[in-house]
Amino acid sequence: MKDIVITKAIQKREFFIWLACFVVANIVNVASIVKFQTPWHEIFTQLGYVVVLSILLYGLVAVVRIAWHLFARVLSKK
Repeated sequence: MKDIVITKAIQKREFFIWLACFVVANIVNVASIVKFQTPWHEIFTQLGYVVVLSILLYGLVAVVRIAWHLFARVLSKK
């Protein structure tokens, strides 16, 4: 069985993609705090939800990236 090697460059790229998802989730959190006029300490108390949302966004981005890769692969074979 072959070993799967994930290079440091790929790990770094994936980390930055997740970090972007985390920033987007934080922006959504801040927007909801402003819209519903809740206390600002919720930035810290809702951090667990922000992390979960960032993971869900990362999964969504991963599905789109995989679909794009498969689509490009099918088109390149023709």
